[in-house]
Amino acid sequence: MQYKSKDIAKASVIMAMSSREEEAELKIKYLDSGIKTAAVDIGGNVVDSISKILERALVASKRNGIISESHIYEGALTGATREAIAQIMDKAVGFNVGGKIGIARCQEHLSVCIFLTIGMFRLDEVVIGLGHRAVPIDHE
Repeated sequence: MQYKSKDIAKASVIMAMSSREEEAELKIKYLDSGIKTAAVDIGGNVVDSISKILERALVASKRNGIISESHIYEGALTGATREAIAQIMDKAVGFNVGGKIGIARCQEHLSVCIFLTIGMFRLDEVVIGLGHRAVPIDHE
């Protein structure tokens, strides 16, 4: 099946919003349809956590075979993750957050989604950031 960038973005959003139980099922479902996915939990003060968010996204992507050890793929993943971070910063800066990074890739489409809940007094705010990059197709 030929997927478009919005299909892969949707997969990363769904992975970022999934529970741990749903995550395992979704990974199998997506892999069966040709989409590689990963998800990883994140939390803490968002500004202090930027380097950890980038590192966790990179490690999860490599562990799940989404990207290989190459500066091209690592740069694309880091760029997409930074784009997602930039989209959440206005709402999340200065607060403690908890959430998940969802990553999806099929062919040349790579998408990273960050979904967070922001603890504010007795209110829980939510924020989502999404980044996409086009990468070379693997020929394995």
